[in-house]
Amino acid sequence: MIALKSKRPVNLPLSQVISVNLKSPVAIASILHRISGVVLFLLIPALLYVLQRSLASPQEFDVVHNEIFGNICVRLIVWVFLAGLIYHLFAGIKHLLADVGVAEELQSGRNASWIMLALSGIGIVAAFIWVVL
Repeated sequence: MIALKSKRPVNLPLSQVISVNLKSPVAIASILHRISGVVLFLLIPALLYVLQRSLASPQEFDVVHNEIFGNICVRLIVWVFLAGLIYHLFAGIKHLLADVGVAEELQSGRNASWIMLALSGIGIVAAFIWVVL
């Protein structure tokens, strides 16, 4: 009797999956794109509330500007939102370019991911300097 190879899926340990994916800039970019989308989704309601309060009256704007944004924790939350927005923007542009046929091959996709990671890193550092410092 001939032994057939099983076609059942193989469950790999999470450590092996993570170690393989951390070597690929495309995988890192994809995972971070999903994480930035979740961060944006979770922070939008809070920032819309602060925006609504600041637009209510000139006095409320002063309260939001001086008291709320005077707190370093609030500025860090705003920076996290901006970091997610910047990263999501660059990753979205990379995906749109791939949809029209730019950087679809393996090596060009890796290069595009490195470029996107570098540009978003520069933007995130600039946002930190602008908002937090």
